[in-house]
Amino acid sequence: QVKFVESGWGLVQPGGSLRLSCAASGFVFTSYGMSWYRQSPGKQRQVVARINRNHDTIYLPSVKGRFIISRDDRLNTAYLQMNSLKPDDTAVYYCNSDESIGWPWGQGTQVTVSS
Repeated sequence: QVKFVESGWGLVQPGGSLRLSCAASGFVFTSYGMSWYRQSPGKQRQVVARINRNHDTIYLPSVKGRFIISRDDRLNTAYLQMNSLKPDDTAVYYCNSDESIGWPWGQGTQVTVSS
């Protein structure tokens, strides 16, 4: 059974940093890319960053240069290092592979950026 467990929630001030973790299970981790998504109240879920099996990465333009996605294939875990956080980054953050696969979503982790 495919499962994603996100952790690393927090309340940070603008300009602060936070690191999210995503523990994945139920599939061959090294065979799939991983993505981080976020959803704010009243908005659709959006892709924030992707990392493929070769560790190539792409980012949402608004987070490029501030966020870093990575993965540890030994631990079946993906990470999102978030720096220079802005209030607009406030959202529930989720991890998954490509959402077109249709795997279930985890509970997400809340990130709040506020002074």
